[in-house]
Amino acid sequence: MTADRHARIVIIGGGAIGCSLAYHLARAGENDVLVLEKAQITHGSTWHAAGLVGQLRGKRALTRLMQNSVAVFDSLGSETGMVIDWKKVGSLRLAASDARWSEIRRSMQLAKSFGFETHEMSPKEAQAMFPHIDPKGVVGAAYIPTDGYVDPYALTQAYAHAARKGGVKFEEGVTVNDIPVKDRRATGVVTDHGTISADIVVNCAGYWARRIGQMAGVALAAGVVEHQYFVTEKGLDLPANLTTLRDPDNNFYLKPDVGGAYAIGGWEDGTKPCWHQSAPFDFARQLFPENLERLERFATLAADRLPVLNDIGIRTIINGPIPVSADGEPIMGLAPELENFFVACGFTAGIAASGGAGEAMANWILHGDPGLDLWPFDVRRFGPPHAQASYLEERAIEAYGAYYKVHWPGDQTQAGRGLRRSPLYPALLEAQAVLGAKFGWERPLWFRTSDPTASEIPSFEGKPGWFGAVAVEANAIRTGVALIDQTSFSKFEITGSGAQAALNRIAAADLGGAPGQAVYTQLCNAKGGIEADVTLIHVEEGRFLLVTGSGFGVRDAAWVRRQLPPDVTLRDVTNVFAVINLCGPKAREVLQKTCADDISNTVFPFLTARGIEIGLAKSLAVRVGYVGELGWELYVPNEYAAHVYETLLRAGEDEGIRPVGYLAVESCRLEKGYVYWSAEVTPETTPFEAGLGFAVDLGKEEFTGRDALRAAKSAKPKRRLTTFTVDGFAPFHGGETILSGNKVVGSLTSAGYGHHLGCTIGFGYLPADLAAMQDFRIEAFGKSYPARRAPRCLYDAKMERLKR
Repeated sequence: MTADRHARIVIIGGGAIGCSLAYHLARAGENDVLVLEKAQITHGSTWHAAGLVGQLRGKRALTRLMQNSVAVFDSLGSETGMVIDWKKVGSLRLAASDARWSEIRRSMQLAKSFGFETHEMSPKEAQAMFPHIDPKGVVGAAYIPTDGYVDPYALTQAYAHAARKGGVKFEEGVTVNDIPVKDRRATGVVTDHGTISADIVVNCAGYWARRIGQMAGVALAAGVVEHQYFVTEKGLDLPANLTTLRDPDNNFYLKPDVGGAYAIGGWEDGTKPCWHQSAPFDFARQLFPENLERLERFATLAADRLPVLNDIGIRTIINGPIPVSADGEPIMGLAPELENFFVACGFTAGIAASGGAGEAMANWILHGDPGLDLWPFDVRRFGPPHAQASYLEERAIEAYGAYYKVHWPGDQTQAGRGLRRSPLYPALLEAQAVLGAKFGWERPLWFRTSDPTASEIPSFEGKPGWFGAVAVEANAIRTGVALIDQTSFSKFEITGSGAQAALNRIAAADLGGAPGQAVYTQLCNAKGGIEADVTLIHVEEGRFLLVTGSGFGVRDAAWVRRQLPPDVTLRDVTNVFAVINLCGPKAREVLQKTCADDISNTVFPFLTARGIEIGLAKSLAVRVGYVGELGWELYVPNEYAAHVYETLLRAGEDEGIRPVGYLAVESCRLEKGYVYWSAEVTPETTPFEAGLGFAVDLGKEEFTGRDALRAAKSAKPKRRLTTFTVDGFAPFHGGETILSGNKVVGSLTSAGYGHHLGCTIGFGYLPADLAAMQDFRIEAFGKSYPARRAPRCLYDAKMERLKR
């Protein structure tokens, strides 16, 4: 590419996110930065945003991101000398149903675990704070004193002003037309005003982000739909410090506006998608025609809650495009397809998130780490299927309409379903599987045949309708024999004469053994944090299979690929092989009926990987599992999978073989103490903190993170992953607060009911000086439960059942 000029970092997009990133880069001393905006600063969705700032979210990461934003808003005005009209008046969130009140209290409990201030309020207290509301039907409310609202235009201009003072250049009226790529790097941008080479390119293009990504060969699940709000006539007598209001059960939000008016918006079902998810570049400071039918869906509910609205007219209706990703959360990070192309897009609440997002992205670009766990927003949680226009459109519409819906534990999306199906899908339906979705795959959660009285009714504080069915399936795993369809697991074939040596430099465990073995290992970063938690199967000389979770494949493959030498190849074989897990104490009896191979423990011990024949088909059989029982994961070419599954079902009839779903797997993994990446282990967690030191070989030659891990082991962990138990059933879902006395000492990373052991189990990190204590309390939904620190592994700690 022949360039007219060069910038070290090129940011595409001059909205709140792009300008915040420029501001934070400048603050960090990075001044060779160029921001390109095709129209003028704020002319995407920023200029017509409502500007509410709410920090309390259902996800810890988003709450922390919003907290960081508020910290930026608090100082930006004085730092720049510009008025951003930041009104830190607090916010009131109403619950008009028991389910909503449970959801809000769960979010407040999560916030308590990391010191974020929230207050429970009664309906009367809420009305006293916001006199215009009719409290009829209100169960309770949450008050967040540090929330508020800000002027989106003024905020963005302040970011840009401060960035310019720090040396950042802005060019408006410049459209990016192409992003040349060479050797997995974006070499720069081609614009209608010339070609610019760059070391790093950042896509902050808002609802144009998907098109910008396509120029670089990067698939982004960044959609765009219509969003409406209205501003009432002026004249209401509103106090200057009136709080903002959210009433999600009535599907509206509200902020005071100038002159004694309200700005009111909502998240109605059935919003209109825009441009088949490909926004035109000539659309700038424009709006769509108002849609009164959609507006009515939340405006009438707002008037029920605030009767004063019936006496005042509507002055303005705003209907404009708004970014929405395939799951409704932001999209951030380094794109897996390239080495230097970052993205920060898909922000439905971009104004509120802008300060924290810009800071995190600056850290990511300059230091390779955003500074907090942002996996829920990581670009690598999506793959190419999510970015397909039709699929994205369905999911974006649903995500938009779900913004104020109750988010039940284990909630499943309904849009975009049926996209990826295992070869066993017909058999699962015949067995009356209740299916969930993971990375586009249809997967069994539980089976109606396990308990005909079971239902799909969820619960926050009680047992869900499927509780009995999961108990039956867990019992099959623990006492009989079960089949689990694990086809959705991400699988990668790594080949080449240097594959073993290369992987041994990436993995923490020793991979120097002969073929025919499976190795459980972590892939660590330079700081010793766990980037991936995987199984590596040494199939034959120069050939490995890397197996990881269904939603982690894009992420883990990108991590490995960046460290492989040119003569070693990584290929995605997820769609090539079905995976059938045969597990339980009777698994050997069943499997032996179907094959002539000797599968005794002497010949086929734990962690062995070997080809066998099952019925008329060949399979790679691997003695591993995630439930803590004798078992084999069977890797079968897709065309033979149904035959193998049917063969095993017939062979297991006398043993009472049963298909089981992922909820039973989760119950069993909690009993066994197995970790889950993104919950117990993350890039901020070392194996020694998580009790995984057995999977680290510090004596082998150099591998990624070895020096940091040696230092971590010598220093001894400052915190330790701990198992807690509560007698009987407790409504734990993860995120609950752990107390020692009256002091908050941690929160649960995972939790659930152990059906075989008959108790509630939770995992959480404790400071090392508390890890030997026995008695704690765990808070959930306003109630405190006595909890005991238990052995890290509650079930078969000596691994006798696995290895028999």
